Amino acid sequence: MPKPHFEIHYADRIGWLRAAVLGANDGIVSTASLVVGVAAASAVRSNVLIAGIAGMVAGAMSMAAGEYVSVSSQADTEKADLTREKKELETDDAGERRELAGIYQKRGLDPKLAKQVADQLMSHDALMAHARDELGLTEIHTARPIQAALASALSFAVGAALPLLAVLIAPTNLMIPIVVVSSLFFLAVMGIVAAQLGGANRWVGALRVTFWGLLAMLATALIGKLFGTNVGG
Repeated sequence: MPKPHFEIHYADRIGWLRAAVLGANDGIVSTASLVVGVAAASAVRSNVLIAGIAGMVAGAMSMAAGEYVSVSSQADTEKADLTREKKELETDDAGERRELAGIYQKRGLDPKLAKQVADQLMSHDALMAHARDELGLTEIHTARPIQAALASALSFAVGAALPLLAVLIAPTNLMIPIVVVSSLFFLAVMGIVAAQLGGANRWVGALRVTFWGLLAMLATALIGKLFGTNVGG
């Protein structure tokens, strides 16, 4: 007997990959921008580190809470759709069979075969058949709030730790350029890895995250310099 054929699809990673990439990107960009802005205001290293660590903790918690609330809302919507679909199956089985057969006809099956497929799938698991083919809900795309929250918080903290490490090891007079260059490097690597995992173009992935990261750091550096100069004057 031939062995079952298993494939790993890029879509299988969509739940955790989106949250992890978003968290790591935000962790690097927001923390690097924060420390660059504070450093540009002529703050000493200890103040830059305190600001960076506070930003890392606050950002990780914010990412976790945001992802949990957002994905929980998605999960609530999915649950409501399934509850309504279950009630419709209980009250109008024939109508639901016709509806499912109509979906298969639109996908290219002839009416007779579409009806047979609908009948067989509904005999096996009617709710799952409608969840998948009518509502577009599958195990891959099912909302997982806790998974998304943990992935976001952890990835944000890991991303935020990278520019903080640069602050620790950089000479005071070179702190800003070292943080900027190292953060752009980390962003590029993260963009390449994320694109590779998602099956996308690696260089496009690297370019878009480094562009927005550089823009954010330039903006905060300018603000820090202006406010630092004004306060100092």
